[in-house]
Amino acid sequence: MEMPGPEKVEDIEIRLLLEALYHQYHYDFRNYAMASVKRRLKQAREQLGFSTISALQEKVLHDPSMLPRLLGFLTVQVSEMFRDPSYFKAIREQVIPHLGTYPSLKVWVAGCSAGEELYSLVILFREEGLEERTLFYATDINQDALRMAEAGIYSLDRIQQFTENHRRSGGKSSLSDYYTAAYGHASFDKSLRQRVVFSDHSLVTDAVFAEMHLISCRNVMIYFDRPLQDRAIGLFKESLTRKGFLGLGAKENLRFSAHSSAFNDFVREEKIYQRCAT
Repeated sequence: MEMPGPEKVEDIEIRLLLEALYHQYHYDFRNYAMASVKRRLKQAREQLGFSTISALQEKVLHDPSMLPRLLGFLTVQVSEMFRDPSYFKAIREQVIPHLGTYPSLKVWVAGCSAGEELYSLVILFREEGLEERTLFYATDINQDALRMAEAGIYSLDRIQQFTENHRRSGGKSSLSDYYTAAYGHASFDKSLRQRVVFSDHSLVTDAVFAEMHLISCRNVMIYFDRPLQDRAIGLFKESLTRKGFLGLGAKENLRFSAHSSAFNDFVREEKIYQRCAT
């Protein structure tokens, strides 16, 4: 009988680890894009000092303190404030006029990571006069990321890029109005969080929790396989009010989805869609 090669064995180990994470901790990565999962788990194995994925699995099953460290690899997202300024400019100039007709608003930042996109939207809504009537929901499956988002503290060496992005997005003030710099970090003002709800929520397993006027979920679904992407789009469809807006990442779209007929292109080049009225 031919023995499976090292790559085949590692594929088996990875699938067993994903099953273990689901059954032990209820984190479901089984339908994430496998190429991305493999790359991230190999990185985790190497950096955490394990010789095999199986050894990593044994540790995470028997030592819950290992779970947050592993999640840090599986959910890592690189972001920045006002990333892709033209997206935020389109929100400001084309979506905000529609949202401004509502007496109250709900905005969901799905997969908020360390909070850069959240603060970008809160600042934008403040500059456009809509913050006081808006409730923001910032969700992620990574508790460490949520804590970082709630703290709102970023390395000072990132602020120059944040500031330039804000300016290019049509910012109506100086970004420095919103943070205090000290000891190599920028701490964003607590007032930006006064209308934010931070919460653990999984696009893989959790359900609709409120009716939204705007959902921004950028560069999250690129890590999902097609069936899971379809589930997420269906969740967004059910979560949006009629004529509500959905913003995706530059490399994402919903045209493949069984739910695509529920949306119209609103700003096609920025991947901003509008929920149909019927």
